Amino acid sequence: MRLRLLPQDTSWDFFSRARLWLGISGVLVVVAFISFVVQGLNYGIDFAGGTTIRAESSEPIDVGAYRSALQPLELGDITITEVFDPTFGPDENVVSIAIQAQEGMESVTAETIEEVRTVLQEVAPDIEFTAVESVGPTVSGELIQTAILAVLLAIGAVLIYIWLRFEWQFALGAVLALVHDVVLTLGIFSELQIRFDLAIIAALLTIVGYSLNDTVVVFDRVRENLRRYKSKSLREVMNLSINETLSRTFMTSLTTLLALISLFVLGGDVIRGFVFAMIWGVIVGTYSSIFVASTVLVVLGVKRDWSKESQTPKAGTQIDSEA
Repeated sequence: MRLRLLPQDTSWDFFSRARLWLGISGVLVVVAFISFVVQGLNYGIDFAGGTTIRAESSEPIDVGAYRSALQPLELGDITITEVFDPTFGPDENVVSIAIQAQEGMESVTAETIEEVRTVLQEVAPDIEFTAVESVGPTVSGELIQTAILAVLLAIGAVLIYIWLRFEWQFALGAVLALVHDVVLTLGIFSELQIRFDLAIIAALLTIVGYSLNDTVVVFDRVRENLRRYKSKSLREVMNLSINETLSRTFMTSLTTLLALISLFVLGGDVIRGFVFAMIWGVIVGTYSSIFVASTVLVVLGVKRDWSKESQTPKAGTQIDSEA
């Protein structure tokens, strides 16, 4: 016997409330945009500027003890990451400490760095700072521009790919779904004021790829069924196609979420922001593949030209644009 989380043959009507799903998505996008404008994002050191310290000690790194030692200094956002390298010897324990730029300053002052060294020596007496690097506002601004460009280029490449593989209606539906996912992800980070750094940009690009994969699976089945069921309306074909791929979509999302939730709980503070973005992205990406990209396609309609595949007089070009 095989475990089934969904019935084998579903026949749910996903477009009976198509306007409601689009309305909900529209409201969420507006809320996300307002939050982004009013609150903004809680930029991490990569974007806000700051100083990164690379330290080495012969004693094992205790991230919790380091964080507790630095807390009384009230330096704001601090990221502590143990550095692993197979070339390190047993007495080489390296840690990277990133401290955000203090208010009114481009980087952490030498006096502050010395204070950090003093408090950390209480945890690891032989600790040494092997490298100190600062990221100023100019570099941070360039990183923000590069991050925005990377996301826009990814979405643009998706638009061209879907347009060439399918038709422009498919491409527009897929891109609107991707924009929906990215905007909602930015919105949740703004609303909850979770630290936003370069790792989240990597998560956004991963979300774009994940959501696109789900959408293409549905669109491929739609294209097959459009050829197979020439007498069915586009809405009927879309419902049939989504129901046929629903089990695959659900199982893929569920197994991905199980792995991500495990990482979120057990992975520690360093990757928690990235994993949270991925969890949120999988949820909204699955939703948008069904209720945004597909609904947009039903609203726009699609050209069905079977003149080369059928000799029947009724097999011409028809546009189906019911919602």
